[in-house]
Amino acid sequence: MSLPKIVLAASLLAATSAYAQSTSGTLVVVPAFAEVVHANDQAVASFNIEEQDKDKAVAASRVNQKMKQGMEIIRREDPQAALKTQGYYTYPVYAEQRPLPNGAVVKPQLTGWRVGQSLEVKTLNLAGLSKTTAAAQKVLALAGLNFGLAPATLRKLDDERIAATYKNLGERIASIAAAMGRNRADATLDTVDFEGSGNYAGQDRAQAAPMAMKSMRMSESASVAEPSFEPGETTLQMNLVGKVRFK
Repeated sequence: MSLPKIVLAASLLAATSAYAQSTSGTLVVVPAFAEVVHANDQAVASFNIEEQDKDKAVAASRVNQKMKQGMEIIRREDPQAALKTQGYYTYPVYAEQRPLPNGAVVKPQLTGWRVGQSLEVKTLNLAGLSKTTAAAQKVLALAGLNFGLAPATLRKLDDERIAATYKNLGERIASIAAAMGRNRADATLDTVDFEGSGNYAGQDRAQAAPMAMKSMRMSESASVAEPSFEPGETTLQMNLVGKVRFK
């Protein structure tokens, strides 16, 4: 090797050594990210019933009977579904008042009562959801439907995204070490912060967008065609921040 080449190689070696030496004791903050995707396997449907009559007891009786009938239909079609009644209300209905020319105030005239109740249905039986919904719609109105992940699935996916995020952290540390001219073995993981990135509880995209549906009243004898549903999928993300110190 000629003298100029020897001098150049020695200079590069010295520069590399000096560069590597300058990173000794360096604390590096490393962000990591990962996500897992899973098909939605749970549906939460909201049904309601509302009746109006001049007799409050009559309106309430019809609501109670139809809610009971609707629940029986749903339990028959989907025995494993979890049902929860909620939102029972009773409101007075007044006749529309037109303002008098002299500005006098007319006492509102009670014309009837409006009574209603809601029912929440959680199910994992997505294959039979359309059939169950159509059967229930003969009595109840479908007010809303959300697709998401069952609790057991969420726990399983949480393990997966933690592992995937931690793996990404290791890959980034290796890349940073290579860029700094250091060995991966020279890096010591000092801190792993799963909250420092701002990924606090409730910010994951773990819920699918709700499918809003207009509530419609139907007669008990009406036949309802089965609706079409696409459960879609849910993406769960995770961020973490690791602090790495080089020897």
